Amino acid sequence: MKKLNVLFVALLSALVLAACGSNDNSSSSSGTQVISQTNSNYYQGVIKNGHYLTSKSRGVSVQQNDNQLNLKGFENGLLSISKDQFPTDTYILQEGQYIDTSTAEDWLGRKSKNNPDGLNPAGSDTKKPLYLQQMDEQDFMEQSHGSLKIKGMTVGLGINSVYYYRKEAYGAVYQKKLSDSDIEKQGKEIADKVLQRLRQKKDLKNIPIVIALYKQASNDSLVGGNFYSYSVNKAGSTSVDNWKSLDIKNYVLPDSSTSEVNSNDEDAFENFKNQVQKFFPNLSGVTAQAHYVDGTLRGLHVNITTQFYGQSEIISFTQYVASTAKKYLPNNIPIDIQVSSSEGIQSFLSRKTGSKNFYTHVFTSY
Repeated sequence: MKKLNVLFVALLSALVLAACGSNDNSSSSSGTQVISQTNSNYYQGVIKNGHYLTSKSRGVSVQQNDNQLNLKGFENGLLSISKDQFPTDTYILQEGQYIDTSTAEDWLGRKSKNNPDGLNPAGSDTKKPLYLQQMDEQDFMEQSHGSLKIKGMTVGLGINSVYYYRKEAYGAVYQKKLSDSDIEKQGKEIADKVLQRLRQKKDLKNIPIVIALYKQASNDSLVGGNFYSYSVNKAGSTSVDNWKSLDIKNYVLPDSSTSEVNSNDEDAFENFKNQVQKFFPNLSGVTAQAHYVDGTLRGLHVNITTQFYGQSEIISFTQYVASTAKKYLPNNIPIDIQVSSSEGIQSFLSRKTGSKNFYTHVFTSY
């Protein structure tokens, strides 16, 4: 009887331990942890030795990137392209580990005697434009026998649409607009060299590598740039082919050049804007970033700038914005609305594709 009791206690303990383990938000393998998904639209991430594994090349650029919207658009757009090739329910996203910081700096530099790996053309700043502005690497992993193995990679290349340069140190800044044909030609040539270099690494010889080209917006643009082409390169391939064009455009609303934006979308936003400004006539501004894919509106990011109002006023205003947005803004697209003042974000509204009502949150203080 005593032996049966001991066996029962041992089994019970094992069940308790198993139950505790099943509530953990990450799985461990060889000192590396995988973060569980909170949303099927997001990738699982990777933690190593208790720290998130950050990209070795992220944030490296050939010049100071004055338009921060280029950085956001570049990263978000690259993730969207990756999700089409490496589904979030199959692959784990590991921030780029194969192109380290020093390598990225060399590749983004001009080709020269001291930097033979430079992907930008040799020559002086006044005569030869810098085409390659930034790059990002995303590694896609699978768990196998207790460890993570790379099964695919996406590399984004940011190509300048406007080249900024000085004729002398600390002198005036000049600019040269680059043609679309030149941007496309230079981007594809650079992509070919990048693929050849990646294939020289043992882990990357026999995996699919996606290379995507991003057209940088100008420094004074109120929206970021856009991806215009990508190629899925099968395992073992050493030259990029089968380029696929992307029709992605971002616009600011209200837009003075209405020919660039669908007139129905423009009218809908104008009606929304007018109604919101009637509530608080002294609003500083109501603008939006409109995201188009293949000529169809796919999303809106709306920014409303107010003065600093009392808590009850912001609550009432947020509720009014929600009802007005539901009435006037296009249906069946994701919409985010941020209400801000000089004091920071006052409230936030969001609606997912397919939803009728907006989720709202008013930021308060204790």
